[in-house]
Amino acid sequence: MNLQDIKTVFWRDWTVLNRRLVKFVLSRMISPVLYLVAFGWGLGRGMQANGGNYLDFIIPGIMALNAMNISFSAVGSPLNMSRVYHNTLEEYLIAPISPASYVIGKILAGTLPGLMSCTVILGLAYLFGADFIVNAWFIVALTLTCVLFAAMGFVVAMLIDSHEDMANFSTYVLLPMSFLCATFFPLDRLPRVLRGIIELLPLTHATYALRCIGRGGEPPCLSMGVLLLYAVILTGIGIWTMERVRK
Repeated sequence: MNLQDIKTVFWRDWTVLNRRLVKFVLSRMISPVLYLVAFGWGLGRGMQANGGNYLDFIIPGIMALNAMNISFSAVGSPLNMSRVYHNTLEEYLIAPISPASYVIGKILAGTLPGLMSCTVILGLAYLFGADFIVNAWFIVALTLTCVLFAAMGFVVAMLIDSHEDMANFSTYVLLPMSFLCATFFPLDRLPRVLRGIIELLPLTHATYALRCIGRGGEPPCLSMGVLLLYAVILTGIGIWTMERVRK
């Protein structure tokens, strides 16, 4: 693994994304902003959740949801198109760049737009009257969330062989997580068996971590550890898939 190679891969993707950054981020922020208006400001006005204001409850969930969608899409869709349709992945396969450098560069390139879009949502949340704390641990949890879903986007793009199936993955995996992983309501309202399954999912722990830290609590070790574990495992799988394709 070479830092210069990682920078090269990252910079190439950033240059491409920068040309359409505003359009890319804004198009993927429509849903979070609508959730913020409809649930946080409209339906949720005056409601309480977990002993606090519902707006403060829902903001960390929306940020985790946005980090998932933006980071996954920033890596998954372009890489899948590059590998399956445009055949431009071969440029990297013949380049003197190690699989690990390529994968990490791609993941970092997907992490950045996720963080940038969450920063915008954070500013909007304060305008809407949200009251929660953003500190170093909050940024760490948010970064881990972006990293793991960027890595997931890489793995899925390398394993799925059509753009249609990429859309199906979003429908069958990302969409259910968007609504069930403690983003809009506490999990204690769900049946115990279903709750146990949902608590294994990464978005659930991203929401837990951001919500706990945002309320001024200590970073939850379990959730932070789960996020880190997912990020490491998915990155490792991504490197393995890249090495398999290169052989």
